[in-house]
Amino acid sequence: MPDSKETLLEVNNIEVIYNHVILVLKGVSLNVPKGGITALLGGNGAGKTTTLKAISNLLHSERGEVTKGSVIYRGEPVHHLSPEALVKKGVVQVMEGRHCFEHLTIEENLLTGAYTRRDGGAAVAADLEMVYTYFPRLKERRKSQAGYTSGGEQQMCAIGRALMSRPETILLDEPSMGLAPQLVEEIFTIVKNLNENEGVSFLLAEQNTNVALRFAHQGYILESGRVVMEGPAAELRENPDVKEFYLGMSDEGRKSFRDVRSYRRRKRWLA
Repeated sequence: MPDSKETLLEVNNIEVIYNHVILVLKGVSLNVPKGGITALLGGNGAGKTTTLKAISNLLHSERGEVTKGSVIYRGEPVHHLSPEALVKKGVVQVMEGRHCFEHLTIEENLLTGAYTRRDGGAAVAADLEMVYTYFPRLKERRKSQAGYTSGGEQQMCAIGRALMSRPETILLDEPSMGLAPQLVEEIFTIVKNLNENEGVSFLLAEQNTNVALRFAHQGYILESGRVVMEGPAAELRENPDVKEFYLGMSDEGRKSFRDVRSYRRRKRWLA
């Protein structure tokens, strides 16, 4: 369980605008406690990826910018730092879609994650073995070109590469995207083990509400660029609105997609 007394990351009422016109985030606030797994939930287009990119300062390449609010890490503002400087502070983002270097081998991909480190080859080699302990499949495929590996193996490679920078906090964007349910379960179990055994804190953006709330300690639900609900994951799992809208269940049983859509129109979260 996370140490609730210490907050690592604070996002305070941020707004994000793309192309100087399009308002995407509308006052988003959230906290990531040390040693916790925090889930950022919502449908496609809710603003999850934009929130992560606002934290890791990757918006400028897409003509986006944080126009209001602040991002605080360990008590210091970080929203004006470069992505590389943020990595050196211990915050790494694993991008949606995995983004491995396809022409490099799995092992070469992993080693690129250590490029900011200055603690010597022996320490890097030890961490490489640690990654292989958590991802034995990567050890089997270590000499294979990443572009010829499966989607699940590429997702493992992307997380492993992030671990090679010795992060304190990993921002994980849509880890379940495009993966079979068995692989999704495997990836989330590894995330849980990394959190418990290595002390890595996670903020993960995820559409798969069901699996995310089983593994997370706390959650935030985004709708149209706003946080509409937050709380401990166990409470969100049992919340009637979450069960009906996000899990497709209600006290009367499973809802049809048409019912869920009309339910969405009835919601007053965004009023």
